[in-house]
Amino acid sequence: MTPQRPDQGELPAVRSPTADLQLASLLHADEPPPYRVAEGSAASPYVITCDHAGSAVPRALGSLGLEDVDLERHIAWDIGAAGVATRLASRLDAWLITQPYSRLVIDCNRPLDAPDSIARRSEDIVIPGNERVSAAEAELRARSIFHPYHQRIVGELDRRRGLGQPTILIALHSFTPTFTGAARRWHVGVLYHRDPRLARLLLASLRRDPALVVGDNQPYAVSDETDYGIVHYGERRGLPHVELEIRQDLIFDHAGQQVWAERFAQLLREAAPRLAEEPWPG
Repeated sequence: MTPQRPDQGELPAVRSPTADLQLASLLHADEPPPYRVAEGSAASPYVITCDHAGSAVPRALGSLGLEDVDLERHIAWDIGAAGVATRLASRLDAWLITQPYSRLVIDCNRPLDAPDSIARRSEDIVIPGNERVSAAEAELRARSIFHPYHQRIVGELDRRRGLGQPTILIALHSFTPTFTGAARRWHVGVLYHRDPRLARLLLASLRRDPALVVGDNQPYAVSDETDYGIVHYGERRGLPHVELEIRQDLIFDHAGQQVWAERFAQLLREAAPRLAEEPWPG
């Protein structure tokens, strides 16, 4: 089966957005906004983000010179992650903030000065629409998608802080079963950097299931150079946090997404009251 791609209508051939630079945004009024929000209950401590929830491309950028089949691949979005995030948010009464545009337009989990903030190549695919992006065009993408998405997250976290409401940050992602020809044996990865408090609890709980192969900072690890949300919103604000990576073949359909959402809803509810017992890093 081929994963369904968000409806984007007819996409013109790739072209430079130079003509749109006078606009405040790259996005037209009838295109999806740069974030979607599902409001949670006031009692829930959880805020869930999904940086790579969709594969939409602004009409002004055409298809970035790619075939439709390429925009259905992991290079464009985190397949299954939005489905898990939506179901998990429902079970936890959590706030959910998702970003519907392709990571190939601009990666909302990368610092803007990272080399792959606007990737010229991803895995084995050259991205023609990204090969000659000017500084002004990169800024337009950031102004249209990256900044509004992150400003919305900041706004929610600031609101909660002002109310004295506890917050636990969950970043949802997915990864491919194989990468550059090598199979990935993990079913799920638990990612963290300087603050492992919540990650340690989840790792211990997941490893109680002998059927699961659980990655400790695998298949990726968080760093200042390669990650944005965990560093800026978890570590710098001192919020308990974790980044969860689930293998895509396990969450390709609704049934798999439900299984993993229910699993993490239970584990997070169990972990939350134990966070105070976890020693601070360092």
